[in-house]
Amino acid sequence: MTGGFHRRSFLAGSGALALGGGLGLALDGEAGAMVTHGRGLDGISRSRPKRGGTLRVGVNAEEQGFNPATGRFDAAGFLMARTVYDPLFAIGANGAVVPYLAKSITPNADHTKWTVTLRPNITFHDGTPLNADVMVHNFTNGLNSPLAGIAIQPLVAGATKTGPLSMTIELKLPWASFPYTYAATQIAYVAAPSMSSAPNEGSDHPVGTGPFIFEEWIPNDHLTVRANPHYWRKGLPYLDRIIFKPIPDDAARYMALQSGTIDLMHAADSGTISQMRQNRKIAYVDNTGKMVGSPNVSCMLLNVSKPPFDDPLARKILATGISAKAYSQIIDKGVNAPVNGIYQPGSPWYTKVPYPTYDQAAAKKLSAQYRAKHGHPLSFTSLGIATPQSTKQGAYIQQVLKNIGVNLTLNQASESEVISQALAGTFEAVGWQSFGGIYPDLNYVWFSTKTLNRNGTSLNIARNDDPQIEAAMVAGMGAANPKKAASYFAKVNQRLAIDLPYIWTDRAVWAVASTPKVQNWNNPTTPSGAHALGMDQGVVWLTQAWLS
Repeated sequence: MTGGFHRRSFLAGSGALALGGGLGLALDGEAGAMVTHGRGLDGISRSRPKRGGTLRVGVNAEEQGFNPATGRFDAAGFLMARTVYDPLFAIGANGAVVPYLAKSITPNADHTKWTVTLRPNITFHDGTPLNADVMVHNFTNGLNSPLAGIAIQPLVAGATKTGPLSMTIELKLPWASFPYTYAATQIAYVAAPSMSSAPNEGSDHPVGTGPFIFEEWIPNDHLTVRANPHYWRKGLPYLDRIIFKPIPDDAARYMALQSGTIDLMHAADSGTISQMRQNRKIAYVDNTGKMVGSPNVSCMLLNVSKPPFDDPLARKILATGISAKAYSQIIDKGVNAPVNGIYQPGSPWYTKVPYPTYDQAAAKKLSAQYRAKHGHPLSFTSLGIATPQSTKQGAYIQQVLKNIGVNLTLNQASESEVISQALAGTFEAVGWQSFGGIYPDLNYVWFSTKTLNRNGTSLNIARNDDPQIEAAMVAGMGAANPKKAASYFAKVNQRLAIDLPYIWTDRAVWAVASTPKVQNWNNPTTPSGAHALGMDQGVVWLTQAWLS
């Protein structure tokens, strides 16, 4: 039943805005609580690195292509992109935005302009130098992309070259936390200019500055990359090659890990995660537990621009009649915690919200009121991705709603079709998973009145028209003071609990596991040598991994 755009859930918190070595809101502690198998089996190695060997990685999906401006990176896409490309920025272990290819990013006085300056003497795999012209070209291509640039399009006017190694990005309004959203998007990964003139814009032959060089891609079979002998981060990488193999089913991927067909995998299926937690023979980490950012959360997303959910009573019936706690236990075996909003306890933006309390008896009464008002019971169709897990989720919700007098028809389609219908608004309800981010402004496009279109493609997919959410988002994004920003973003969550465009179920949990011979896959460092954020939404850095 769940589906949607993948958004990596960078875990961050509040603190002071720091410019220089680390850019962003620094944490008072670690980025999030993780479940691991303990010292030595947690993806962090304490031994001397060993060079050579081929790492085989099982991923959950095949990509449409590997051009950051034209592709649609999900967890698998980001994992693979980090081998061929380097990003301009990364997220430090303390939750701050830190330079990577970029040397710095600095704002003007009112945060309407940000200047990005590159490190010198970096070249692409084809020998082309990385300079401001290339950076501006990449940024502009990504900004104009209908998918890659959606998180920043509504608020960015454009970018211009302001020096041999620098560009200035002009915004349409003050945006103090802009580096967070930029760092979280795929257009932060820089592609060689030669890709623009290549067939398919180089989507099937990526060229970057990264630790590995593209070798071969056979769609739906494997992607192979080999070590870059001239990588600008001296001494890296350690591996000779990485082979990525798409294995869509989590259970099948786990069987491949156990049989030795692959060496490392990620997973988001609660049943598979439960099994991996019990297997002490593998290295393992997941992002369960108290989180200081906003993880991806699952919900039934409602189209509030047309019947039946243009009636607030219909939305309240679902919110009152579906128990997130029961859903978590029955569908996700308690692995995925129940939620009632986009922020969770531990987040600097979390506050209690007026989301309806589950009450089956009350839901039945509301359902009767709806029938009396409209002359028929509440009936609707929900769209979901055609997978066994989605079928299980949908059947459960269908029965729950039947018990309170609501008729639900289930309709399944491919992920691309689900997304297309969601954007076009040709749905009544859709199973969805999204809204994770290092900073709340990554969700601006999903909630904004400026991205709402009732009669066509709309990034505000629920078509929820709430000026108070728009005002709170803009005020929070423009606030340089973290406490002020937090108060504005908290109001967004409170308004969502009143408008009810999303019927919340539980948060997403991702895990990464490997055989014991795979070392150091969850221990990345930045170019300055500081620790970077490790596993996040199923994505790790393989730059510093090796085989024992």
